[in-house]
Amino acid sequence: MTRTGLLSATILGAALALSAPAAAQDKPESLKIGITTFLTGPASVFGVPARDAAEMLIEQINADGGIGGVPVEASFIDEGAGGEALTTEYRRQVEDEGADVMLAAISSGNCTQLAPLAEDLQVINLMWDCGTQRIFEEGDYTYVFRTQANATPEMLASVLYLLRQKPDFQTIAVVNQDYAWGRDSWDIFSTALKALKPDVEIVGEFFPAFGAPDYSTEISRLSAMRPDVILSTSWGGDLDTFVQQAAQRGLMNQSTFVLPLAESSLERLGTALPDAVIVGARGDHYFQHPEMVGQEGFDSFVADFRDRTGAYPIYSVFHMAQALSALEAAYETAIEQNGVEWPTEEQVIATLEGMEFQGFGRPVTIRADHQGVEAQLLGTTTTDNDLGFASLTDIAIYDGGPLTTPVGENSIEWIEALDPSFVDQVTPTTFD
Repeated sequence: MTRTGLLSATILGAALALSAPAAAQDKPESLKIGITTFLTGPASVFGVPARDAAEMLIEQINADGGIGGVPVEASFIDEGAGGEALTTEYRRQVEDEGADVMLAAISSGNCTQLAPLAEDLQVINLMWDCGTQRIFEEGDYTYVFRTQANATPEMLASVLYLLRQKPDFQTIAVVNQDYAWGRDSWDIFSTALKALKPDVEIVGEFFPAFGAPDYSTEISRLSAMRPDVILSTSWGGDLDTFVQQAAQRGLMNQSTFVLPLAESSLERLGTALPDAVIVGARGDHYFQHPEMVGQEGFDSFVADFRDRTGAYPIYSVFHMAQALSALEAAYETAIEQNGVEWPTEEQVIATLEGMEFQGFGRPVTIRADHQGVEAQLLGTTTTDNDLGFASLTDIAIYDGGPLTTPVGENSIEWIEALDPSFVDQVTPTTFD
């Protein structure tokens, strides 16, 4: 399968699909998908670009003949409307509008809410962005898959990169959003830090409310504490606000900042983000990806997205592309390997299990537990006068396999069993 903007996909679990009996099923008039994303509120700076990417990519898919000859029809649900409205609209999309597949969600809190609902409704759900590791560690799902990594490799790669860049730091503080992602990501990060650098001292833990407009209290206390490292796994408008206020108060130049989700904020923050900030990309997602730049599909996607929106693609955009690539690969491979005009839901599920596919980064594999295994890219900010905002240097890309909790194990327990020798066991690919 080759398409403009979506890269080729291969299947590791071919035997599963081949063993399923072929079923006669007529092609539908359209493949209906529902997509949840933040369209309002501070997180819309992250969610709206993902919607724009979905619209652009679906237009390209349909222009090329659709998926298996069937056009894709997408509807969007605003995660910013709140939990009750989200679940109501999600259910309506499936039960009343006949959605065949759902792509949900961004928020980890929403994913924990929607995953069991998808199972109850018996609708395939691709978790296209949320990071909580709890989904597949605490539940067993038939219909729910994740097309990217979870928080464990994202945080573990961030710890490894920090130890590589600044091995002698002694103290750290955290400022995270007070909800599932902020709490879980810090739990993983701090557990890994204690395992890999036992002498580290945690001097401050701050959890302001999601959407908080003012961080003056946290900044004042951090300025007095003077930790060697300040971590924030916040994202979207919350991260932007925190960084802008911290920069205005001089805090950004006082401590080493580690921002594992800040790739999505680089362009919006402009010159507010100084040099020497450690930035993660939640996967290997970066419009200047050192292994992807120069490839026609990647370059054209970046250019097309910028022409359409006026901005460079961010990791939510790449995650959306990855989910749509997985969707396209699953249907078209199920059609081919089962010798049918259109696959059954069971055939699509069997194809997703064990599937390897590729969006605009390194290939991703969906494991037996439905968790995606994805590479992780981190870098350090440097002034880029041509762009007008910080770019990344000292880039390191970590293979996702060694950083992802083994199937059937608990992330915290698995990380607790690591020791400092793990730092030397995991060698990233590095770029100047």
